Amino acid sequence: MSLASQNNRRPEQLYPHSLYRRASESTDDSIDERRVAPVVDLSVVIPISERYDDVKELYEAYKADLDGTNCSYEIIYVLDGQYAEVLSTLKALLDEGEPIKIIRFARSFGEATALSAGFANSDGPLLLTLPAYYQVEPGAMTRVVDALEQHDMVVGRRSARKDSGFNQLQTRVFYRVQKFITGFELHDLGCGVRGFKRQVVEEVFIYGDQHRFLPIMAQRWGFKVVEVDLPQSSKDRYRRVYRPGVYLRRLLDLLTVFFLGKFTKKPLRFFGLIGSGLAFIGAITLTWLLIDRLFLSEPLGDRPAILAGSLLIVLGIQIFGLGLIGELIIFTHAKELKEYTIEEIIN
Repeated sequence: MSLASQNNRRPEQLYPHSLYRRASESTDDSIDERRVAPVVDLSVVIPISERYDDVKELYEAYKADLDGTNCSYEIIYVLDGQYAEVLSTLKALLDEGEPIKIIRFARSFGEATALSAGFANSDGPLLLTLPAYYQVEPGAMTRVVDALEQHDMVVGRRSARKDSGFNQLQTRVFYRVQKFITGFELHDLGCGVRGFKRQVVEEVFIYGDQHRFLPIMAQRWGFKVVEVDLPQSSKDRYRRVYRPGVYLRRLLDLLTVFFLGKFTKKPLRFFGLIGSGLAFIGAITLTWLLIDRLFLSEPLGDRPAILAGSLLIVLGIQIFGLGLIGELIIFTHAKELKEYTIEEIIN
């Protein structure tokens, strides 16, 4: 059974939001029906950045797949920069009456920003992100949309990998690193096929390159996230080799996600632990030197350990102070922060 027809529920029942109210159901005759956004079950966001395949060919493949979901849908293309050829193709599709919307940035702002712009300009209670290049075989959209009946977010995992061994090695290494840092088992964060309910993107804010880690952040916030195996496209054979700086940035982004998810409202636990540890090591070092001086008559003037111990104590106090300042900031804005998700209220 498709999501749109389950229990004859309308989209506004799946996600009660005033924007999803049909114009014909409005009791206010003063509302201009042309100004009320049409209701769709599914909003599809496709960011266009550095890598993309034949836009028209891929659009037709996606459209055929989306038609199989039995959901009404809209497709939103977000051009992260100036892509004149892509824009021309999309305008031609729009002129042909295709259900697409085009958003173009004045310059490149990053894929996370492109996705956020697509979400903000979409109407559906359900969202689906797709890559601008081949990643999975046809039929994947139906699996993702069906899985959203029981979960808040669905993450695609390319199974039966057909790309190069180097790509697969990168994926496995990154999976082990992110599992070690976050504790979550998500095997293919590089897959761009993801589905989620609108509440996820309204509750979880992404920026920079953190769109890759949206499933981890959603799990931190208490949303139900599931990974679905999708057959990898035979055309997804592009060997991805990045500069060392790219790998470093992704590792730093992963550490950022870990910190934001675990210590956002408890900065003193993070900085206090590090600062206390450094200060303790410095204190032990100076104590040992003091014992040597008092009981063994060892000179201190030519021992660099005394400088190292003193620096560790000062550094530890400074880091601990950062944690205290963070706690003061959190305390000041505590009422504005929210790190939970209500699944149901029963009266």
